[in-house]
Amino acid sequence: MNFERISMIGLGYIGLPTAAVFASRKKKVIGVDINQAAVDTINKGEIHIVEPELDMVVHAAVTQGYLRATTQPEPADAFLVAVPTPFHTDENGQNHKADLSYIESAAKAIAPVLQPGNLVVLESTSPVGATEQMAAWLAEARPDLTFPQTHGENSDIRVAHCPERVLPGHVIRELVENDRVIGGMTPKCAEAACTLYKIVVEGECVPTTARTAEMAKLTENSFRDVNIAFANELSTIAHELEINVWELIALANRHPRVNILSPGAGVGGHCIAVDPWFIVDACPKQAKLIRTAREVNDAKPEWVLGRVKSGLEYYHQQHPDAKRSDLTVACLGVAFKPDIDDLRESPALDIAEQIAKLGCQVQIVEPNIQAVPRKLEKSNVQLVDLEQALAQADVICVLVKHKPFVESVAFLRAKETVIDAVGLLG
Repeated sequence: MNFERISMIGLGYIGLPTAAVFASRKKKVIGVDINQAAVDTINKGEIHIVEPELDMVVHAAVTQGYLRATTQPEPADAFLVAVPTPFHTDENGQNHKADLSYIESAAKAIAPVLQPGNLVVLESTSPVGATEQMAAWLAEARPDLTFPQTHGENSDIRVAHCPERVLPGHVIRELVENDRVIGGMTPKCAEAACTLYKIVVEGECVPTTARTAEMAKLTENSFRDVNIAFANELSTIAHELEINVWELIALANRHPRVNILSPGAGVGGHCIAVDPWFIVDACPKQAKLIRTAREVNDAKPEWVLGRVKSGLEYYHQQHPDAKRSDLTVACLGVAFKPDIDDLRESPALDIAEQIAKLGCQVQIVEPNIQAVPRKLEKSNVQLVDLEQALAQADVICVLVKHKPFVESVAFLRAKETVIDAVGLLG
């Protein structure tokens, strides 16, 4: 198949870099997003997210005429769908179920412009069966076309799943270097998708079924979640036993077959904090360990908040005349991981929100954003730089290990009350 015109549906943290990389290979790329501001920004050759090297790639692609953004899908040879797949819970925060409404909307948006011979690839991390559901939505909208679920290898439209597996902060490089698991609804669907991705991927494109590809991504993130849960649980145990967990892990990792990860304030982002629930929802009786790991990691922010409360009580004991409203707590970092601006599912953001409810003044130090996040737009919350926080805060809570914070360890050590959730102080 010849892919000269590619449509990227969704221009977020995955979609925009993917579109830019294809455009850098001299392919015409049409980026589609419902966010008019993002579309306008991209068409000026600029970016609306923080990702190293992306600004240069996008600027070059737009300037050379290979990348253009719009709010409405247009005809293309291939359509890549990279839209959110969050989950719903009940009123008690339980029974996590995938929300496929964004995929449904994307399918209905591209259906009118589909033509025989087109390839549609779902990149969004999804529960097993989501690619088939997307194909069903496409077929419902275009009864004049045939799809793999009814016509197999003879279908007009090829449908596949190719989950992203990149690390924020290294997306441009990893989109090119990493192997890709490519699951087709039929072998020819997988073959077509492999042909597409080989335009940019230097790693291996490994064909499989759509369901296996969907499960592969969920498995990768669940594996990481389980290992993080062990580290997070270990940190709470070590604290109870008055042991420095960072020293403990460093010593344990001297064993040649032990590699314990670093604990943190919880687990965030649109992948690890979400994907394991898709497995739990599909197989609740079998996914016991995966469920427990999710529960351990979801509980870590509340444990950190408990330490903040203890820190405030300690401060009151040392300064009995101080009112709670006079105290200032600085939250260092609200992104879900170091050195990015992504706040999705961020445990640090949730912790900061809860601290703001304790009656104190809250200072947010987040080098990668320009304004207080919407959920923190309260009268007692302000965005400040690190220097101001170090000078004014009575209690400091380190929630993300951003590089500027690492460079200020000596100043942090001099503060009276520091809650270190990420091992910045060792």
